[in-house]
Amino acid sequence: MSGVMGAGLGGMFGLFMSSMRYDTPLTPQGAEIASLPIRQQLRQGLREMGRASYSSAKNFGMVGAIFSGTECCIEGFRAKNDLYNGVAAGCITGGALAAKAGPQAAAVGCAGFAAFSAAIDYYMRMPEDEKSRPIA
Repeated sequence: MSGVMGAGLGGMFGLFMSSMRYDTPLTPQGAEIASLPIRQQLRQGLREMGRASYSSAKNFGMVGAIFSGTECCIEGFRAKNDLYNGVAAGCITGGALAAKAGPQAAAVGCAGFAAFSAAIDYYMRMPEDEKSRPIA
């Protein structure tokens, strides 16, 4: 379910981000696009929006599926539901996604995704009355 919802969110995000990008006539690619008839410009723009949407959907879906599957497996093995499950799943997910770039990138991905997972999980486990309290 997390992979499917992540893919849907990623598709919408990719569609939005590709619609915000534009090529000006000052760049070679922008000049090439501007010289085309309007119908071809629209067709090329829609094709690019579809590619960006699909790519983003695929990436978000993969991250959601890997993270939730890993967290579920860790929780099953440990038989506990605590903050460490999310941190470990984040580390494994970040390391796995960055593994192709080498061991240093995998270590940075592991640390970054684990820290992000810890922050989100900590906030989600916080009591409701503390979430709305202003930071002093």
